[in-house]
Amino acid sequence: MQTRSRVVITGVALALWAIPTWAHHAFAAEFDVNRPVTLEGTLARWEMINPHSWFHIDVAGPDGEVVQWQVEGGSPNQLIRNGVTQYTVPIGTLLIVEGYLSKDRTNKAVGSNFVLDDGSRLFLGGSAASAKQQ
Repeated sequence: MQTRSRVVITGVALALWAIPTWAHHAFAAEFDVNRPVTLEGTLARWEMINPHSWFHIDVAGPDGEVVQWQVEGGSPNQLIRNGVTQYTVPIGTLLIVEGYLSKDRTNKAVGSNFVLDDGSRLFLGGSAASAKQQ
């Protein structure tokens, strides 16, 4: 009976340990290194959540219609270590995002850098850092 309990507990522990591995993805699974993008727009919302932060950028299209893009960044810890905080880039900030488009052709990208009005660059970390190595 004890052996059976140990096997069950070990199995459950291994299954729980594997869940985060399934949840995380590599750059190539979701984004396309052959589709670089530069978006210019206004920061509308910022979700500083793990494992990736999400920046929602309002981008005006050629016809003037505003479309919201989701841009993946690094984890909150990674961003803070790189000097990117919600105080650095407040809502309403005009910025340029350099990154790569998603494979699913939606308004989603992974960001590698923000370029601010004054020309300063903020590194976003995350999976875009490995894009050139693909």
